[in-house]
Amino acid sequence: MRLFYAVFVPDEVAKKLAKAQEGLVGRWKPVPPHQMHLTLLFLGDVPEERLGELKGIGRDVAQSVPAFTARVRGTGHFPEAGAPRVWFAKAEGEGFEELAAGLRTSLPEFADHKPFKPHITLARKKGPAPRVAPVVFDLEFPVQKLALVESKLSPKGPTYRVVETFPLKGV
Repeated sequence: MRLFYAVFVPDEVAKKLAKAQEGLVGRWKPVPPHQMHLTLLFLGDVPEERLGELKGIGRDVAQSVPAFTARVRGTGHFPEAGAPRVWFAKAEGEGFEELAAGLRTSLPEFADHKPFKPHITLARKKGPAPRVAPVVFDLEFPVQKLALVESKLSPKGPTYRVVETFPLKGV
């Protein structure tokens, strides 16, 4: 199973982020609004036998972090310099770092050495395309749960299935 932990963006926020995608030119492939999320830890291919363990870790980490408010203020690119491959919305929220750190500590074999940068991917470059001009947002949404998600790849793009959700502390 190809898995990751994430926080999904509520529909009303995803619709506002999708409005910014309307200005894309070139070969940018926008992320559909219903798939917009913030990845906390990408696991990749994991044997299905580990699902119980991964659910337990998700539950424990979620219960260690209180619910919080996420803010989306602007956009950026990965990489920051040179030809971009990803266009994203910058996300802020006091719990994102804590959730990501808890998952990385619990599953060190999946943690990479790059610093965690909370973001919501808006589009991926699939060919020649100009850098997208900055967009400013003033969006907020409550973060009350995290999800363990299965990703199935196909030529049309990934399809996501939520395996299980875990309420944050106090929810």
